[in-house]
Amino acid sequence: MNSRFVITAAVCAAAVGAGAVATAVTASAATPSFDFDNAEVVATGLEVPWGLTFLPDGRALVAERVSGEILQVGPGAAPTTVATVPGVVPNGEGGLLGLAASPDFATDDYLYAYFSAATDNRIVRFKLSAPATVEPIVTGLATASIHNGGRIEFGPDGMLYAGVGDAGTTSNAQNQSSRNGKILRMAPDGSVPADNPFAGSLVYSLGHRNVQGLAWDAENRLFATEFGQNTWDEVNRIEAGRNYGWPIVEGISTDTRFVNPIVQWSTAEASPSGAAIVGDTLYAAALRGTRLWTIPLTADGGAGTPVAELQGTFGRLRTAELGPDGYLWLTTSNRDGRGTPVDTDDRVIRIPPAGQG
Repeated sequence: MNSRFVITAAVCAAAVGAGAVATAVTASAATPSFDFDNAEVVATGLEVPWGLTFLPDGRALVAERVSGEILQVGPGAAPTTVATVPGVVPNGEGGLLGLAASPDFATDDYLYAYFSAATDNRIVRFKLSAPATVEPIVTGLATASIHNGGRIEFGPDGMLYAGVGDAGTTSNAQNQSSRNGKILRMAPDGSVPADNPFAGSLVYSLGHRNVQGLAWDAENRLFATEFGQNTWDEVNRIEAGRNYGWPIVEGISTDTRFVNPIVQWSTAEASPSGAAIVGDTLYAAALRGTRLWTIPLTADGGAGTPVAELQGTFGRLRTAELGPDGYLWLTTSNRDGRGTPVDTDDRVIRIPPAGQG
């Protein structure tokens, strides 16, 4: 059984600075680390920036959930619209969500987007040079005003992974014939890889409520952040074909049918969305928790003691990605109807590596 770390509301109230108690597992030092005291705001005045990706030349692109626009952002320059995704229908938590550049972008010019349309959630691709010509690669995912998932990331195997929420229907998560409440794995054209765990199915793992963070460590192990309902939010190590328990269990349980999370928090302390792994540390952007959780990962795929950074500094944090510049990039989500925006929201932020100054 993997080592596990539990953080309770009582612990959080007593230790908001550290946000955790030590586990029995010793995690190696988190490297590289970032200089959180010198965060740089690189874009302001956005409305719910959700997906974030980088092009081979270093340009950063961010997707606005409500407008359906993809903006180029960066230090010292005003955001500029480079594409508008046709067919986006924002509704509650839905809209233009995940964004990913093709691993072969330099030759194929493809961007991938996950978004809510009029009748479904879907994943499409299009050439940045011709964004009006959209090719759907996955359609028919149930959409709702809540629990749309939406994160897409290319894995080290060249496959595209997607966190798909249960769309507010909890039974979807345990129904293997439904693609909701799942993590999906697909070839770049949307087809089913031959080595997926269930023949003919995009389903990679099941029993999920609302996955919005996907990241891989140096051993090519996949980790996901997941919103709980009322009690526990989770970080899970994802393995092909495994079941993560929702809605039968939430958080750590003794039910051996399900994989336990390696970290769990009270929902008030986290509501984790985007995730990035840099070195041996997982960075989880927290919405309701208004902080960035830094989680040392152990050699066996478990977790050490999480520590909270940027607590309350920027409000609700939606996305975390490592940029090609070595900075950790974050987006805020204070204009999503649940935050308290300031005049400059929403923002894109980057955190320099420690020692850069």
